[in-house]
Amino acid sequence: MKNRIKIERAIHDLTQQQLADAVGTSRQTINAIEKAKYIPSTLLALKIAHTFGRTVDEVFELEENE
Repeated sequence: MKNRIKIERAIHDLTQQQLADAVGTSRQTINAIEKAKYIPSTLLALKIAHTFGRTVDEVFELEENE
């Protein structure tokens, strides 16, 4: 799954830690999601998208083989 978390963090001037605090997870989880090593739960994906004022589809994108 592709995502725009790093781009959205830059737009909103947030560190990984600040985003993690905002959505109630760890910085390591945010890092793993950004690197596509971890797929977030529906709840976490919704919280991340909401933090950026975006829809889940605007932040996360399925790759063709998924």
